[in-house]
Amino acid sequence: MISRELRILLWVLCVHLAGIYLFTKGFLLTRLALPDRGAYASTELATHKRAVLLVIDALRFDFIAEYPPEPASPFHHNILTLPRELTAAHPDRSFIFNAHSDPPTTTLQRLKGLTTGCRGKLWGSSIHEDSIIHQLNAAGRKIALAGDDTWLTLFPDSFQPNMTFAFDSFNVEDLHTVDEGVIDNLLPLMRHHSWDFAIGHGLGVDHAGHRVGPDHPVLRVKLEQMNHLLRDVVAAMDDDTLLIMLGDHGMDKMGNHGGDSVLETMSALWVYSKVPLSLPEHTIPDAILPTITFPDATVPHRHVQQIDLVPTISLLLGLPIPFNNLGTVIPELFNRNGSSLQKAMELNAAQIRHYLDAYRSSSSGKELDAAWHDFSFAWDDIDSMDGNDRLIALDIFTRLVLSACRVLWAQFNIFLMGAGLAVIGLSIVAGWALYSKLRDVENDEWEKWVDDKVVWSFSASAVGFTIGYPMHIMFHEYLDGIATHQTMLFAAAISSLLVMITATRPTITLKSLKSLPIFLILHTLCFASNSFTVWEDRIVLFFLISSIAPSVITGFTAPTSRLRYRILGFSALFAVCARLMAMSTVCREEQHPYCTVTFYASESSSAPPIIALLLAFPVAIGVPRVVRRILRISKSDSGLAATFIPLLFAPSLIAGTLFWVLEWADSAQVLGDMGDVLRVMRTGLARTAAAVMLIGGISIWWTSPVCLAISKSQSSGASTTQEKTEVTVLGFANAFGSPYLMFWLIFLSIVWLMTQLSGQIVLGLSSIALLSYLEIIDSVRDVHGLNAAFTSATPSSTLDLTNTNRDLVFSEIVPLALLATHTYYSTGHQATFSSVQWKSAFVLGKTLSFPFSHVSVALNTFGSFLLYALAVPLVVLWNLPPVPHPRPKIGASALRAALGMSLYFAVLAFGAAACAAVLRRHLMVWKIFAPRYLVAVFELGVVDVGVLVGVGIGVGKVGREIGRVFGKVVDT
Repeated sequence: MISRELRILLWVLCVHLAGIYLFTKGFLLTRLALPDRGAYASTELATHKRAVLLVIDALRFDFIAEYPPEPASPFHHNILTLPRELTAAHPDRSFIFNAHSDPPTTTLQRLKGLTTGCRGKLWGSSIHEDSIIHQLNAAGRKIALAGDDTWLTLFPDSFQPNMTFAFDSFNVEDLHTVDEGVIDNLLPLMRHHSWDFAIGHGLGVDHAGHRVGPDHPVLRVKLEQMNHLLRDVVAAMDDDTLLIMLGDHGMDKMGNHGGDSVLETMSALWVYSKVPLSLPEHTIPDAILPTITFPDATVPHRHVQQIDLVPTISLLLGLPIPFNNLGTVIPELFNRNGSSLQKAMELNAAQIRHYLDAYRSSSSGKELDAAWHDFSFAWDDIDSMDGNDRLIALDIFTRLVLSACRVLWAQFNIFLMGAGLAVIGLSIVAGWALYSKLRDVENDEWEKWVDDKVVWSFSASAVGFTIGYPMHIMFHEYLDGIATHQTMLFAAAISSLLVMITATRPTITLKSLKSLPIFLILHTLCFASNSFTVWEDRIVLFFLISSIAPSVITGFTAPTSRLRYRILGFSALFAVCARLMAMSTVCREEQHPYCTVTFYASESSSAPPIIALLLAFPVAIGVPRVVRRILRISKSDSGLAATFIPLLFAPSLIAGTLFWVLEWADSAQVLGDMGDVLRVMRTGLARTAAAVMLIGGISIWWTSPVCLAISKSQSSGASTTQEKTEVTVLGFANAFGSPYLMFWLIFLSIVWLMTQLSGQIVLGLSSIALLSYLEIIDSVRDVHGLNAAFTSATPSSTLDLTNTNRDLVFSEIVPLALLATHTYYSTGHQATFSSVQWKSAFVLGKTLSFPFSHVSVALNTFGSFLLYALAVPLVVLWNLPPVPHPRPKIGASALRAALGMSLYFAVLAFGAAACAAVLRRHLMVWKIFAPRYLVAVFELGVVDVGVLVGVGIGVGKVGREIGRVFGKVVDT
């Protein structure tokens, strides 16, 4: 049977997910993709019968630039030189461009844009709207593919079976298989003209960037290989073949991508033909030839939008332009006579105008109302122009539409956003009501009280879900863009929350208002400012150290020197650990030049710094020793702890550290050409460590979790000869906390395995900070107990050791929530897509495999929140003895702690969502506010799961086992 704690926390998780779903659906909407197909093709503009599209994944513009940034890198500059050599020799048929890749700069999204001419949908895989691939198939053209199998995901039935050579794209550690597959299959295809459009997509450059960063000899080798491939392709081309080489996106200084930084969005584009495409006697207006300067470069270069390739290739091959295209033809490639460029631009503008008319006639047409006047004015202006002015007017129209539609691609549904905020907001009120009321419920009544609330809340949700359907039918005219199931979900969540709030009837007093958590309020308000959000990692450090200031003040006023030294000593240790953790940093783009990367060896490398390599093993060895030393204070290092820590926990940490040392040795080729051997070794090591802890560790803990040493002895009193049996129990004072800590250590070892070396050092410091904090709050409670006894009329009863009432206050939970966030930032993460450490996907295998790779990345990214959600019951369990009178309300206290932790992150999620909603038209919404909202909701989800597992499973098992050992005197 599911425990009542598990049921109530499951309800909390469900309402949070409902609110998150509703808000996210309203906030992250995608554009409407029209099903129409482009129909008009111009054969007079066609110049080639065939084309080769060679995608070199993550080929940044400066990798092929004639004038790269200064100082030039020996690892990625002036290596892939064929494009600039041919451009210098044949400027009429070789063209290099700096192409802007629309974010998110991921391969799947960029291929959608490269084939449709518009920004791809954020969700979904296969492409059903019009694209250049669909136009090729409709024209009976044969398409060949060699390389990245993402193309098959997007266009599953579009390639010739006998000319399709697809390779796995997710094995980041494999730098050569896909590239060699392109070389081995694309070049033989080019010798036979049985194809019309050949795609080659290599991944070695991208994988090298992820693996070792751009400033590494491995990337130089890959670029040299691509340069040789280009020479072979050019040599195999005939006059009827057009070559387009491009990077689908760039890479940042670390070699990662996915965001919208300049380095990620500036990709390379080279177009080459063996027949002239542009004649020098015909000039093009400078107004339609924009330039841009690459960061740290001195010479500007021609700049285009990456989606401009779609109409350009379509017309050069005699195909209709895809219907949804918003790109503009590249002028240089149509500058052959006095009319070809104008003809191409007119066809392009007419296609875009046709798209706008169709879009305005659709159900989403009113989205264009605000910009329609500008569109019409720009379109009408074309007719009044001729010559170069007409070309400029055509360019202005197409670029105006692109700029306006980029805004439309991020339309918001205010109803859904408001519904989501309402659900999340009411969930906070309901959570606070539960948290507050549980403190006042009598020991013997809390179980029935919780059971009643669970039944009522789930019943109300069922009723609300049922009523939601007729409500949607009645008001659907006013619920624009809201689906039936969304109305039903909203009704279910709101009904359940209102019933819970009404049933608990929280009382608001002046005392409760004075105890509002100031750090939570300030933390949430940070999301209203882009600068505060950017520097959240530094702000959290200040909040974290400040949060223990009341404990330090209590330490100075402690009535005994022992308590004073304990509080001040552990507070100092806590602060030192927090400050040392802050020395590990990964910088956001907006933090430069005031931030220096220390998590990695440099900002352009993904290797660990030397200090991490030196300290990794000492920390892995030291953490188990510190844990045992802390347990020894309460003599709880016996029983399970005596064997679990040295025989399971300590070896698992060493194995996790050894895995990443071997990964570094493989990447740096320290041991020469032993990559395959090292891969097998570390994969086996990781799988063994994970299996031992998850299967062996949990099994042993479940069988006998107690950390007690019980001994019996016979003694006789001075006044009697009858012997008495004396029972000595070592670890009695921490009977609940120590076995739960063993449970927590299992999860720490798994997160440790998924974390890189610098992050492991941070996790070690964070674990020590956690144990220090537990000792701090235990000592502070002792101080309060002594002070209460000194002022009480019955000091003996106040000092009674059997009084185990733990009146949890929210301020005791705040440092753990802040420590979780601080650990997140210190383990190499930021609220940016590019900070995701994709290496962790390959801890348990050399290839991407569901669900192991996905879980590994999730644990690497959000493991700190899972750990501290699991750790929050220790706030009430630590140094809690299992005395018989009165029966300690362990379950209720742990549930309150879990609700408090969930409340903290629910408020953060609400604040992030509200600020993202209010600032949805802010310049930085997609760069700062939206990513922070996504991180906040993932934090909340992970915390909800963590407290559910910790309280529902860990605390329940510990309580039952301690009750069994001590004669079932403990109420769980």
